[in-house]
Amino acid sequence: DRLLHAFRVTAGLPAPGRAYGGWEGSELRGHTMGHYLSACSLMYASTGDERFKTRVDTLVTELAKCQKVLGSSGYVSAYPESFIDRVEARRQVWAPYYTLHKIMAGLLDSYTHCGNRQALETLEGMTRWCKGRCDKLSEEQMQAMLNATEQGGMNDVLASLYAITGNPDHLALSRRFVQRTYVEPLAAGRDQLKGQHVNSFIPNVIGTARQYEMTGDTRDRWIAEYFWHQVVRHRCYCTAGTSNDEHWRTDPDQLAAELGDHTQETCCTYNMLKLTRRLFSWEPKAEYMDYYERALFNSILSTQDPKTGMMMYFVPLASGRWKTYNLPTECFWCCTGTGMENHAKYGDTIYYHDEDGVFVNLFIASELNWADKGVRIRQETRWPDEPATLLTIHTKRPKEFVLHVRAPAWATQGVIVTLNGKPFSAVARPSSYMAIRRTWADGDRLDIPMPMSLGVAPMPDDKTVVAFTYGPLVLAGKLGSEGLTDDVVYLKDQWYQFPRDRIAEAPVLLADSDDLTTCIEIVSDNPPTFRTVGLEKNITLVPYHQLSGERYA
Repeated sequence: DRLLHAFRVTAGLPAPGRAYGGWEGSELRGHTMGHYLSACSLMYASTGDERFKTRVDTLVTELAKCQKVLGSSGYVSAYPESFIDRVEARRQVWAPYYTLHKIMAGLLDSYTHCGNRQALETLEGMTRWCKGRCDKLSEEQMQAMLNATEQGGMNDVLASLYAITGNPDHLALSRRFVQRTYVEPLAAGRDQLKGQHVNSFIPNVIGTARQYEMTGDTRDRWIAEYFWHQVVRHRCYCTAGTSNDEHWRTDPDQLAAELGDHTQETCCTYNMLKLTRRLFSWEPKAEYMDYYERALFNSILSTQDPKTGMMMYFVPLASGRWKTYNLPTECFWCCTGTGMENHAKYGDTIYYHDEDGVFVNLFIASELNWADKGVRIRQETRWPDEPATLLTIHTKRPKEFVLHVRAPAWATQGVIVTLNGKPFSAVARPSSYMAIRRTWADGDRLDIPMPMSLGVAPMPDDKTVVAFTYGPLVLAGKLGSEGLTDDVVYLKDQWYQFPRDRIAEAPVLLADSDDLTTCIEIVSDNPPTFRTVGLEKNITLVPYHQLSGERYA
């Protein structure tokens, strides 16, 4: 009832209960509904738990009722259609198409993962309404509207709808939501990202990538790949997150001065992972999954509060800060919505397949049911607490296929493979896939130790500013929890300014050589724990995703 409240009010229906607060009480109201539908759909796909499907089906039924009451146009939202009048006229309004994209994507996921036909019908109705609005705009007016406000991934959801319906109108409408000021410099191989709002930009490129999949237009592919490489190689921190104050504020590789209170908005990482999945499906390069793994552990897993389940908006990388989270009924930031999906997606990219075999991309305890081939693969691992994984094949009859296992970029000490307890020769260069083709029998076991080592990640523009890493994990120095009461950890305002009198100072490390790893020593490798050496007061370092309730560097 609380998620539906503003939808029912807009439709003139009885609205029991009350709306949520924070952004759900703003002009962006309704965006959480879309994320929640997607998250429940993903959880149902992952677990088969019918309670998630019941929630999806109930919400979709109620949204369809609202749509019907609002008339034949197909419009449904948590705010009146006058918001769209305002965005078309370029009058002040907070991103109505951004919100509609979330709702439409939630309906698409409800159909894709839960088989809810009513969700598809409701989505097609919204698309029909959207086409009617946009058909009245010239291309110049359309581009002016896109330049004036954030539209999320409208081009992405419409291209994905075309993939289901085959209706050319859906693809044509998707094309209309491509923002030229974003893609044209990229198409020419120019990085003009400085000053851009990051989480407006990335979803539009995801849509361009989806359009490539629908049409085969190589220009679209070039745009998506060039953009990914510019961001990942030149605009990401060692955590694989990007942005400061929601923007790219500098030229490429200028990051040392960008460590602040509001670094790497979590939504940006969410969207970069979506784009990475697309690119990997075109060309399964280990580089994509090396990045994906770093982002997943350092910038997604790290953002959920283990005590409450609440989510972070920004991931502060300036030293002496601490993690802050939303309140459960009073915030509903964009990163709260994407956060619902983030923590429902951990099974999403562990495995991929082609016609010939399976790709093992991530080292996460899981079981894959490849029903088309009659094969199950069980992965048992405590990675990263133990740097190894065990893969067991289950099949009713012997089956030939290729098992592609990622040899990570960080596995510089080598990857060892044993098959059924015996040494097995496999080519395992760092940042590549070991391709193991054989006829697999039921119970075949691959043991794969992958030793991790301590490393240093310096800033590209200031080698004296460094982070320590262990394998792909960025380490955080623990700087104390005194005075971190709930009022400075659980917040209504995502633009929190850290009080200067509560910020801890990070120590300066002096090394006798260029090998900065001599500044710290290992305390335990299970779980990974390190400690500085030679300081008056030595500091313990742990993987950032395992740290909570503590100041850090």
